[in-house]
Amino acid sequence: MSLNNLTLDLRSYSAETDNHLHDYHQLVLPVSGQLDISVGNQSGRVDSDQAAIISAGKDHGFSGSEGNCFVVADIPDQLAPEFEQLPAFIHLNPALNQYVRFLHQQLQQYNSASTQRQMLLLLIQLLQEQCGHQLRLDRRIAVARNYLDQHFNSAISQRQLAAVASLSPRQLGELFRKQLGMTPQQYVIEKRMQQAWQLLEQGHLSIQQVADAVGYSSLAAFSDRFRRHFDIPPSYFRRVGK
Repeated sequence: MSLNNLTLDLRSYSAETDNHLHDYHQLVLPVSGQLDISVGNQSGRVDSDQAAIISAGKDHGFSGSEGNCFVVADIPDQLAPEFEQLPAFIHLNPALNQYVRFLHQQLQQYNSASTQRQMLLLLIQLLQEQCGHQLRLDRRIAVARNYLDQHFNSAISQRQLAAVASLSPRQLGELFRKQLGMTPQQYVIEKRMQQAWQLLEQGHLSIQQVADAVGYSSLAAFSDRFRRHFDIPPSYFRRVGK
């Protein structure tokens, strides 16, 4: 599965048990109903606020309840290599639950391939943040990521970040991408977009204030980046909230 073949869609499953495996990671996120899944020697259920992470190459079987619906993401292992370190079943925190509801709403409408890709990248980012304590990251990359988490709304050069991590800029770029599936610059953008989405959803700040909060002094630059990420403008959340 190439990096261009990420998919994010709504699926329902038969009550008849099926078994298979695939060479990409798969996330199964609850919308309605239940899905009983066995992944390797683990068994569990996707329902309400629990999701399943099926690592690439893992044999798994599943059967669904009546009227089930799930947000399902197929992700190349190159994009999220750390997913193989995560448990098969995870509890969804409030931020992830909220985002799953947003995805469900968006996937019922037409979305371009680029829009789905950006929504999926943000989903991966949210999962990485929730499950970060369970990932066995190189200590230097963990330091770099923590620094970005705390300073994502500031301008940070590759050289500055490399010094924080006690690596050369080249080593930082290579190791960061290998362990987290993206460059430090991409990580900052995803972090900014995640925070912007949460602030816009809460509705307490103006769009300009949200832009300032995530590191964009230019409202036009922020709006353009947000639109390219989700194929919707920041004002979308204001219209939905009315």
